Amino acid sequence: MFGNRDIPTYLFTGFLESGKTTCIKEILEEGNFEDGMKTLFLITEEGEKEIDENLLKYNKVIPVVIEEEDDLTEKKCLELVKEHKPARIMIEVNGMWNLDKLINEILPENWIVVQTFTTVNSETFSVYINNMKPLLMSHFSQSDLVIFNRCTADMDRPSMRRNVKAINRRAQVLFESEDGSVESNIEEELPFDVSASEIVLEDDDFGLWYLDVSEHPEKYEGKTIVFKGQVYRNRSFPSDAFVPSRAAMTCCADDIAKIGFLCHYKGADSLGINDWVTVTVKVKPEFSKKNQGLFPVLWAEKVEKAEEPEEEVVYFS
Repeated sequence: MFGNRDIPTYLFTGFLESGKTTCIKEILEEGNFEDGMKTLFLITEEGEKEIDENLLKYNKVIPVVIEEEDDLTEKKCLELVKEHKPARIMIEVNGMWNLDKLINEILPENWIVVQTFTTVNSETFSVYINNMKPLLMSHFSQSDLVIFNRCTADMDRPSMRRNVKAINRRAQVLFESEDGSVESNIEEELPFDVSASEIVLEDDDFGLWYLDVSEHPEKYEGKTIVFKGQVYRNRSFPSDAFVPSRAAMTCCADDIAKIGFLCHYKGADSLGINDWVTVTVKVKPEFSKKNQGLFPVLWAEKVEKAEEPEEEVVYFS
């Protein structure tokens, strides 16, 4: 009976020396698991820092080291639950392991991932983003909270934040400075005037606008936006709707996807699929169950045929 109930599971991801252990230690010290219930703690990567045994015992945390990726199987997980009977699970995930596979193929169905933390060493971030971007982005895509630590004043925090938001709009992003202070409200310097009643987007600006309006649709409510997009429609669309889309590279050259927002327009069904158009739209945020909050919906005032842009793919930097 015990093995069938749902067990809340917390994942801590990031590369070696990114601060995963410190993050877990702080969570325990803050008393978040101080409820007298057992926590099974799977350690798949041992860094320089360790959590004090007394802190683990006080919080009833049972550490188990898993040295090889192949050793962490669904069978092993079920055996550990049967042996220790935990109320919850914590996993310190090796940054080189396949996170998607771990979540979707290895963890038992009743291990419900309720929160995923990703820690990033800001000092080595550029190295990883340039050399191991797909792996890093796979961590961002699953995260609820991304913490950039060891930040200095000269670091480009908006760019770091965009790298996360481009792959996962719902993730919260925090920046922890060397003095321990934490910042989350990073001012983005946009290449257009947000205060203007009409905003004309250059082709290169679409990616930045897309991220900003996704996160802050209320900023654009009632404003007129003019931009170029490619007509996208499918059978599920009502006759008066289409998406003026752009191709975006969120991770690497092999990971290009269409992005855009639903746009209401009376002549939508007469538009040619993949045609390029310049749209003049009003932004009207609506509540989205999927996104659990306001989400931008566009209402077209004008749709005109346009030439294909010089660069079809948009970026978020």
